[in-house]
Amino acid sequence: MAVPSYRMTFTTIPTEQTTALTDLILAVVALFCAAVLHMARRQDVWKVRLWTWVFVLLAVAALLGTAAHGLDLTEQARAHVWRPLYLSLGLVVALFALAAVRDWRGEGRARRLAPLAVWIGIGFFLVTQLGSGTFLIFVAYEAAATLFALAVYAALALRRQLPGAGIVAAGILLNLIAAAVQASDTIGVSLAGVPLDHNGVFHLVQIVAVVVLTVGLRRGLAATARAHR
Repeated sequence: MAVPSYRMTFTTIPTEQTTALTDLILAVVALFCAAVLHMARRQDVWKVRLWTWVFVLLAVAALLGTAAHGLDLTEQARAHVWRPLYLSLGLVVALFALAAVRDWRGEGRARRLAPLAVWIGIGFFLVTQLGSGTFLIFVAYEAAATLFALAVYAALALRRQLPGAGIVAAGILLNLIAAAVQASDTIGVSLAGVPLDHNGVFHLVQIVAVVVLTVGLRRGLAATARAHR
């Protein structure tokens, strides 16, 4: 009886190759930023834990995206990869909004809303499994949460209530720009002869956004630590 052969092959489409590579870089950067925040956990344990989950789940989604874009998969196999990817992204967006609530209304309010946020993330995932138009659903879901977070951190920065809030708002704005790039399938560039489609450009902008977010968060955590001395 012949044993079936399972061979993993990589895509030969140049833009899919670069999309997979930028996804992989995003995963590495997100994990690095999670580690940087984790080192400041004593300054605000719950807040750091929440943001660490955001970055770790983002890294998981990016790694799954690396597989989805970089491997030559059947449609069925690719669907199996996209399911946990959308679950990870759904939770990232929900916890991102919850982190904004934490800095706006305090840890107590955020803790009470945490179960709801998780269920919203899971609910988004379930909605994506019910029919077509999954990407448009995600764009609307992400836009609503991101605009809410941007409004929160912009207000905190203008009122000077949270050090680093302006930098966090800048990171969120970059993330919105990245999302707009991804939503347009007409954007494409070539860097040093390397072709990038809208997904690849999206990842590059998002990488910068994650770093900027981390810088802003660390500044706020450092100010909290100084205030408690």
